[in-house]
Amino acid sequence: MNSTGSTVNTEVPHDSSSDDAVDAALATAHSSARAARRASSQDRARWLHAIADALDAAAEQLLPVAGRESHLPAGRLAGELARTTFQARLFADRTAAGQLTDARIDHAAPDWPMGPRPDIRRTQVPIGPVLVFAASNFPFAFSVAGGDTVSALAAGCPVVVKAHPGHPELSRLTASVVSAALASAGAPDGLFGLVEGERAGVRAVQDPRIKAVGFTGSTRGGRYLFDLATGRPDPIPFYGELGATNPVVVTPAGWQARGPEIATGFAESALLGAGQFCTQPGVVLVPDAEAFLREVPAAASGPMLNDRIEDGFRAALDSVARRPGVEIARRTPGTDGSPDAVLLRTTARAVLADPSLAETEIFGPASLIVEYDSLDQVAAVLETYQGSLTGTVQGTDGSDADGLRILDLLAERVGRVIWNQWPTGVTVSDAQQHGGPWPSSTAPTTTSVGTAAIQRFQRPVAYQNVPAHALPAELRD
Repeated sequence: MNSTGSTVNTEVPHDSSSDDAVDAALATAHSSARAARRASSQDRARWLHAIADALDAAAEQLLPVAGRESHLPAGRLAGELARTTFQARLFADRTAAGQLTDARIDHAAPDWPMGPRPDIRRTQVPIGPVLVFAASNFPFAFSVAGGDTVSALAAGCPVVVKAHPGHPELSRLTASVVSAALASAGAPDGLFGLVEGERAGVRAVQDPRIKAVGFTGSTRGGRYLFDLATGRPDPIPFYGELGATNPVVVTPAGWQARGPEIATGFAESALLGAGQFCTQPGVVLVPDAEAFLREVPAAASGPMLNDRIEDGFRAALDSVARRPGVEIARRTPGTDGSPDAVLLRTTARAVLADPSLAETEIFGPASLIVEYDSLDQVAAVLETYQGSLTGTVQGTDGSDADGLRILDLLAERVGRVIWNQWPTGVTVSDAQQHGGPWPSSTAPTTTSVGTAAIQRFQRPVAYQNVPAHALPAELRD
């Protein structure tokens, strides 16, 4: 049921992958941009609250479809839907309170040291229609009504979503819920649209009516689209959240004090969602691999999202397992024909000889255990990293000097550093950072999770000597 109590219409009135459908979605997004830009913060908040309420009300219809298409368990999907509506309401409340606008005011100053300064006031305006590529592994939170869509709407931007082929029926159903909610909240016509198919996504990236792109997916696919976006006659921002191996360093003191706890926490984090989290701890550097492997509890993995992802997992696993210095240390059979959970083993010396070992993402239930001889060797391994979403230290307490040294090195190469916790479970909050240096992201100065995500879809404008009544509300005295 939607927010008005009527049954959600799941029918798609036309082929959303056709050229005509793509052109229609882009045209209506373009036509709604001015009205969206002029909408007040209270209006935008109302749109987001309407979406959240409608999604909650439609849960009984959405969850079974999501389960059927993604193979994810009901509890996980229910929690993810709750996360999705929470983040919509968080953005709504912060937007209504004016907390997501960085307004700066310089009053006229005739005695300014470099010469008389005019009255100048800076704020952010919506960048324009945004194209969002939905992700496969979070069919709610990073999909049709996920964080990119919510942050773009909060910024005042029309959104065109390119549905993920892994959950097409859910994408259409969610889109119908969102569209009905926006209409009920009085949003501009054309503020939200859905297109399907790779060709549709490519055409939309290149269309001059699109002013920014949000993407969550593979490094290969993201780089291809990034090149299209920046290679346009009018290059546009491309915010891609891509692959990562999320290194974890277990210090000698940490292993001595907390070995069993660390090993158990690793197993739980690594196999969460069958390892299909972009923050899965894919590389773990330990002082004693044999002891670590003995302590890690054996656990089976569940089904993967779809055949394409499973094929990619098997290919990446096979590629890494065949390299010099790497061995399969443990293989735990999956449940009901699911892929095995695999722990690979190598040494820091082998990684230094082939740094790509530690940066090859195996998206699924597998991790690489790397034994090191010294913390200097760990530092050398980290120096080979280009970038990752997260970096974790498993040490003792704040007096663990080795851990603090490694933490500082990780901060040079990742977007979020973690102490004695695990990277899976990315909370939505004001201080969150989800992004990092290439190849984890195409835009390391931004985040795709948390309220700062709105900044991707705004651009600054300074108003100089503008009459007070013509200023945006946040710039008036």
